Amino acid sequence: MIGARIFRETCRPAQVVLWALLFNGLLLLTLPAVKAESPVQLVAFGDSLTAGYLLKPDESFPAQLSKALTAKGYSVNVTNAGVSGDTTAAALERFEWAIPPGTDAVIVELGANDALRGQSPAEAGANLDKIIAKLKERNIAILLAGMRAPSNWGPEYQREFDTMYSDLAKRHGLILYPFFLEGVALDKTLNLDDGLHPNAKGIARIVENIMPQVEELLRQAKTSAASVQSKT
Repeated sequence: MIGARIFRETCRPAQVVLWALLFNGLLLLTLPAVKAESPVQLVAFGDSLTAGYLLKPDESFPAQLSKALTAKGYSVNVTNAGVSGDTTAAALERFEWAIPPGTDAVIVELGANDALRGQSPAEAGANLDKIIAKLKERNIAILLAGMRAPSNWGPEYQREFDTMYSDLAKRHGLILYPFFLEGVALDKTLNLDDGLHPNAKGIARIVENIMPQVEELLRQAKTSAASVQSKT
């Protein structure tokens, strides 16, 4: 009898631990699952200014933007979908593979090559309009980065081209960064020897200047994603 009593008493602590483990396990099963926040999938869709013409991979606009966003605490993956020499028409042709499934937000930086070649602002605007429509169909948040036409095509061309971006942004309700090269264009210290493409310091300046609009883009992307999830 004494041996049996000792056995029962020594088993009680183990039983208590076992019941505690079972209780905690059941409690965890009743709690809602906490899903880790997925990184925002951001695509920089543009020409050589996005691609990083003659720059090291980590000096390009997408790479420096990614680093700056991470430093600010954002969870975001930035994809470089820039192709040097692209016009708005060429970008429209490669849209389907340039903007992969799962994209949450896109920075559209196009039009510089159209202007350099003197192509019709009306045609460039129509191409951008189609790109924007495709993005909106997929519920992707958009930041439109504008460009300015060179003066050699005359004031009428300049006016039509330069207002194209603000017109598109107003029509579609987009976030607009009026001039992608703001504070960089014509500054020799911030450009390559060709005077057209930013160097690494120039890209850093662009990232710094455009950051408020990019942060607004990320907010829109998260709001849009939350809205879609609530409907599913």
